[in-house]
Amino acid sequence: MKPSGSQSEWVSIQWKCRVRDRRNPTTGRQVGKHKGSVVPRGSLATERAAAGAAMLVIDMVSRWDFVDADKLLPRARGIAPIIARLKRRARAAGVPVIYANDNAGRWRSDFRTLIAEATRAGGPGGEIAELLAPDEDDYFLLKPKQSAFFGTPLELLLQHLKVDRLLLTGVASDQCILVTAAEAVMRDFEVTVPKDCVASQTAARNRLVLRQLEDFHNIPTTTSSRVRF
Repeated sequence: MKPSGSQSEWVSIQWKCRVRDRRNPTTGRQVGKHKGSVVPRGSLATERAAAGAAMLVIDMVSRWDFVDADKLLPRARGIAPIIARLKRRARAAGVPVIYANDNAGRWRSDFRTLIAEATRAGGPGGEIAELLAPDEDDYFLLKPKQSAFFGTPLELLLQHLKVDRLLLTGVASDQCILVTAAEAVMRDFEVTVPKDCVASQTAARNRLVLRQLEDFHNIPTTTSSRVRF
């Protein structure tokens, strides 16, 4: 039974008490964190997400050369250390981390090039790129639009990782985070958006979209410290 309290209060319990012994209803085999296990034929990923969860880091690695970037960058810099802490906890729990970034119209680019350019640029954007630099076993994809699903292999990757719960972090909360969250819910994923891990150009805009996520999409916006993997 769902405990009493707000949606945000419930999420910390929900993530913590998730059943760890997850089994494929067809084969009866356990799925979850199985390092070194045999990869099924046709699988596109060599691991399974612990507790069926994955963390997305959206648009935090950037050249910050778009309209209103000067307003968004300071707020992105503010949430970057919190995202980094949450990422460390996720990785320690066996939860895969997936980076999703705009290709900014550069169809011949790739994520490693984007990281290098962001780091070389220095300043707050360079600091963010260094702080949130992906580890060797993290995943990454480039997206042509606001959604991390549209025109990307994200859904297929999540399928092969056996993910059914998503934790969304990054910017901008009222654009790419909102659209990705809505599309994830339409695909029957359980979604959480930690309110201290997302930002927009202004605090007012961020508060507005967090309320929208909670009230209209029924998506929890707990603080990251209350998320339990």
